[in-house]
Amino acid sequence: MARLKAGAKNLITDVPGIQVGNAHDPVLKSGSTAIIPDNPAVVSVAIHGGAPGTRDVALLEPDQTVAQVDALVLSGGSAFGLDAAAGVQSLLAKRGKGYAVGSVRVPIVPAAILFDLLNGGDKNWGLDETPYRHLGIQAAQNARTDFELGTIGAGYSATTATLKGGLGSASTLLPSGATIGALAAVNALGSVTYDHLAHFRAAPFEIGDEFGGLGLPDHLPQPSEAILSKLTNMDSKAQPLQNTTISVVATDLILTKAEAKRIAVAAHDGYAQAIWPSHTPLDGDLIFVLSTGKRAMTDPVSDMQMLGAHAASTVARAIARGVYHAAPDRTDAVPTWKESYLTT
Repeated sequence: MARLKAGAKNLITDVPGIQVGNAHDPVLKSGSTAIIPDNPAVVSVAIHGGAPGTRDVALLEPDQTVAQVDALVLSGGSAFGLDAAAGVQSLLAKRGKGYAVGSVRVPIVPAAILFDLLNGGDKNWGLDETPYRHLGIQAAQNARTDFELGTIGAGYSATTATLKGGLGSASTLLPSGATIGALAAVNALGSVTYDHLAHFRAAPFEIGDEFGGLGLPDHLPQPSEAILSKLTNMDSKAQPLQNTTISVVATDLILTKAEAKRIAVAAHDGYAQAIWPSHTPLDGDLIFVLSTGKRAMTDPVSDMQMLGAHAASTVARAIARGVYHAAPDRTDAVPTWKESYLTT
């Protein structure tokens, strides 16, 4: 069986009809990411972490009335970062987008956040408006099909147990002709590599050398000895309460909200494949699934199985790529992967 291939950009924007924009503030040491479909899209969500922070996710359940959304937002800033969605919403409203209620249009912009408030950035906005609304506007204005990975947007100051985190993305072309894309802001309590080795846990799913090409280590650590987290890694200055990996999976296959929900559940397997431990009480692990609805399924049973499995593998690759591409800063609590392992 031939190996699957990544799309031309190896980004979530290989799914036709999606753009991604990023904005961050080095003084704030935080940022936001906007995912904007060309047209309203079917979206659902699965939350498997114990400490999520969200906006407008209840309406994504299959039994709720709103059928489509206008954008999604991932942001730093903990609960304050949810203001980024208001910024995206304002810009889309100005463009005439949104759910029609009589003569009024209300852009639907669900959001999820990660915690980066204790990273040394200037969070002293007091009673003034938080900066995240403006970051949301900037992110939406920056939306395009090409974007950088690593220290950018919602992943600007993310960390993991042993390494700096970041914003990652990947795509997969399925044999049916459908496309899957994933975007992940990686700020996990756990570790994305085996012990203190350079080898990523997502290595079995790597396409080419997209995150170093090292494969698996010669000898896998015993699982009982392999648990490294911000709670157990005494060498790390990363805060044990600064966690959460938040992601978006997109596909051009036509999905109902119920089908998108099922794929969101399956996609969480990618977290377990790429991060150890994942879905902890201190992580707000969450995955949105978005369908642009451009391609019909040919065999719903087989297509759903394939989509769920490769949604998970694409998420795992996006997580590894976010960490792999992180850029160093003198104020970092932990080193980047390239600082730690890349030889010149």
